[in-house]
Amino acid sequence: MAISSKNPAACNCLALRQATRHVTQFYDQFIGPLGLRATQYSIIARLHRKGAMTINALAADLVMDRTTLGRNIRPLQRDGLIAIGPGEIDRRRKELRLTRAGVARFQAAQKGWARAQARFEHAFGQKRAKALRTLLEDVTSRELAV
Repeated sequence: MAISSKNPAACNCLALRQATRHVTQFYDQFIGPLGLRATQYSIIARLHRKGAMTINALAADLVMDRTTLGRNIRPLQRDGLIAIGPGEIDRRRKELRLTRAGVARFQAAQKGWARAQARFEHAFGQKRAKALRTLLEDVTSRELAV
C-alpha cells in the first residue's frame, strides 16, 4: 500500500528532523559537559580528520548551510579551538584549522562521543545502526532537486 502524499503524518522531512533533534540531544548529553554541542563536535572532528579547510569546503563536506556553519564556528573560534587564517596554497583564501586547544578538546570529547555511539548501537543493534547510517548516507548523496 502506497503512503498518501496528502497524509502529514507520513512526512519524511518531519520524521527525519524529529529523529535528528532527538539523537542530537542524546549525543549532547555526552559531549556537552566539555563545552561542545554535537554540531560543533562534527566541525572539529572533520577538521581533525581532514586538516585545514575553507569555510565553503567544510560547509559542503558537512552538508551544512554556510551561514549556519558560521554561527557554529564563532564560539569555537572565541574559545580558541579553531583559528581562521590565510590558506597555505592560496594566501587570499581563509582556512579554518584546529588549534592545540581544539585538538585537546576533540580528544576529550571523542571519549564522550564513543560512549554515546556505543549506547546508541546497544539500543538499536550494530546491524540496524549501520543500516541506518548507510540509508542516511544514500539520502545525503542523492540529488533531490525538483
